[in-house]
Amino acid sequence: MRAVWFKKMMNLYPPYLGAGVRVIDISDDYTYIKVRMKLRWYNRNYVRTQFGGSLYSMVDPFYMLMLMQHLGKTHYIWDKSASIEFVKPGHGTVYAEFTLDLATIDKLKADAAATDKAIYPQFTVNIVADSGETVASVQKNLYIKRKPSKAEL
Repeated sequence: MRAVWFKKMMNLYPPYLGAGVRVIDISDDYTYIKVRMKLRWYNRNYVRTQFGGSLYSMVDPFYMLMLMQHLGKTHYIWDKSASIEFVKPGHGTVYAEFTLDLATIDKLKADAAATDKAIYPQFTVNIVADSGETVASVQKNLYIKRKPSKAEL
């Protein structure tokens, strides 16, 4: 899928509309994505800061989706687990940036091809405020496994 269409679809995705999450930048080769979430009445918590669930939701699918664009239909790719550490309250607009270099993608593909078992790469993404201060840090663990070819079945 072309990145421009992916961006439009994600920005119309109901859970992201409801949380106020917007994809603001994406590279044509899916190696970079930047998302933004402004503090609104509908995504703030009782103490008027960014709701923790909205902070996590803004980073949830992107590494999986980026790898799906690169590894294609030849691999199973799922989120395996995640953890979030809240560093300080988010009082305004927050951002998250996702980067994957082609060397990492090639290594993941080679590692998955070298075994019949799944591999579990880990990625870290920081959610930062306008000031550049870290609001939260998220560890994402993925499940990647090469699908058997028709000849192997």
